Formats: sequence, C-alpha cells, structure tokens
Amino acid sequence: MHNHSKEYLKEAEELNITAFMNLMVILVPFLLITAVFSRMTVLELNLPGLDDKQQVNDDVKLSLELVLREQSFDIQDANLGLIKRFERTAGVTSWRGFSDVLVEIKRRFPDERGITILVEPAVEYKTLIQAMDRVRSAEVVDGLSVETVELFPDISLGDAGLSAQIDGGTESSAATGGTP
Repeated sequence: MHNHSKEYLKEAEELNITAFMNLMVILVPFLLITAVFSRMTVLELNLPGLDDKQQVNDDVKLSLELVLREQSFDIQDANLGLIKRFERTAGVTSWRGFSDVLVEIKRRFPDERGITILVEPAVEYKTLIQAMDRVRSAEVVDGLSVETVELFPDISLGDAGLSAQIDGGTESSAATGGTP
C-alpha cells in the first residue's frame, strides 16, 4: 500500500500546458489584430483619367470639384468655374458654411453623386480627411431632429497643380490657381 501512493504522486506532479500556451501565443495576437482592423473602413476612390477633361458632352452636367489649398477651399464646377471660396486663416476652416454650400448644391442636383477633390501638396493629410468626410455626408437640422444626409459619396482624388496644366488655361484653371 505504501508503494502504491508514491506512484500516484509521481503521476500528478507533471502538468503539460504546452498546447495551451501555443494556443494563447497565436490566438491572442490574432484576435487583437482582427479587432483593430474591424474598426477601419475602406473608401473606394476613383482617380480621374487624363481623358476626362477632353470629353465633351451635349448635356450640361455638373462636374463638381473641390480644390484644397493651404489658404482656401474652392468649390467649383469644371465647366462653369468657381462656385464658392472659403478662406482659411491659420488652418481654421468654416466647416459649417462649407457643408451648407454642399447641401445646397445637392438640393439643386439630387442625382449627382461624384466629386473630384484636387489637393495641393502643402495641404495636411488631416485636412484632406476632414474634407472627404464632410463631402460624403452632412448633418442637416430638420425641425427638432438632426438627420445625416448623403452628399457626394463617389470621391475622386487628384493633384491641384496637375489639373490646372491639363485644363490648358480655361476658366477652371484660373480658379484653381494654375497658369495658362
């Protein structure tokens, strides 16, 4: 009987947790990475081609552009020119007025979904993201409630300097600060 209890103690003293540790080493980092990526969103962007400026349509269609500069934001139509300019002082932008103009344009052209954002190299990345968020949707006060209205979700990106060179000196290039 005495021998029998020694064998029992030897079996109970070794505990193998290698498989559990392997699971934790792999599973925990994987779950953390997955949780971070689930909060990110993907924006589908369309890059404007060189042929877009050369196409001529018989219909008058809105070709909305937002030119982001260090000192101002210009909302313009590629065919008609400048619609509204918002001056920026010390990097501060009047986002309320900016959204109001975009909401009014959307009311006049309810079927329009696209906008081209032309960015100068001096504009900060944070400013570009803020402008993209405000171009996609806006909060509109309707009576006592606040509604989120979709504005222009189809966003194309381009270089403000490049667009002025492609225009070849049209009214739009003057509005974007380009040279003919």
